[in-house]
Amino acid sequence: MNALFPLLAVLIWSLNAVVSKIAAGAIDPAAISFYRWLLALLVLTPFVLPGLWRHRQTLRPHLGKLLVLGLLGMVLYQSLAYYAAHSVSALFMGILSSLIPLLTILFSIVLLGIAPTRGMALGGVLSFGGLLWLVSAGHPEQLLTHGIGSGELMMFAASASYACYGVLTRRWAIPLPNWQALYVQILFGVLLLLPNFLLAPDVTLTPQNIPLVLFAGIPASLIAPFLWIQGVMRLGANTTSIFMNLTPLFTAVIAVLFLHEQLHSYHLIGGGITLLGVFLAQRMRTPLLRPVKRADP
Repeated sequence: MNALFPLLAVLIWSLNAVVSKIAAGAIDPAAISFYRWLLALLVLTPFVLPGLWRHRQTLRPHLGKLLVLGLLGMVLYQSLAYYAAHSVSALFMGILSSLIPLLTILFSIVLLGIAPTRGMALGGVLSFGGLLWLVSAGHPEQLLTHGIGSGELMMFAASASYACYGVLTRRWAIPLPNWQALYVQILFGVLLLLPNFLLAPDVTLTPQNIPLVLFAGIPASLIAPFLWIQGVMRLGANTTSIFMNLTPLFTAVIAVLFLHEQLHSYHLIGGGITLLGVFLAQRMRTPLLRPVKRADP
């Protein structure tokens, strides 16, 4: 039963990739980004703000770090995905999101000083090859002439920003309860998103886009993180992170059934190689470089 927590979280996040694709034709990316986090902020305020006020002295020295986390996790990650959805499929978005665990491992080497393993090296090479196959629709040689599209680059940047967010969250270990730290990040996210929202040509809420905002603001922003945290508490971070590998599978099924997107062989090959790389990076933990034993004097 404990596995249901991360499983449901991943299902919600997979649905959110499809919602992001639908939103591309229903609402400006700047509008849904702002409305999403504003809604989450309003829902959390009565539950979190009183406790946060009591911890205000603890909060003050960490405001700069929480601002950076809000920028990475609330602004860049989802905003870039909303913009990318205008030119890439939900299938592609789901597969790129599966790179987050691998990118987290790579950032951990730099920011946390974690020793690289053989799995990281082999997984990184495999995932890079799978990504090239996916982005090029099975023709990597065409990248030399046509390059990589802006949507693909934005989606990769979104995944990288969220991976960096996770690593910095661990490195800084801000001494606040999880929901209070998240609340401040969301607050900063809303403030950072406001200028782009005010400059957007049309931010009208309609019967067509309100359900998208509601899903993004409550299930994807609040319920899924709650379920994920419960999974980490019950199963441990390493075991829970493996469930993230189901994201492309869930997204593919939902996108094919509800958006009628076409599942091509390059999705299966590129996505499969990418996922294999992520899995190896998570499971193969033999150090890449063994320490040299010094001879006894």
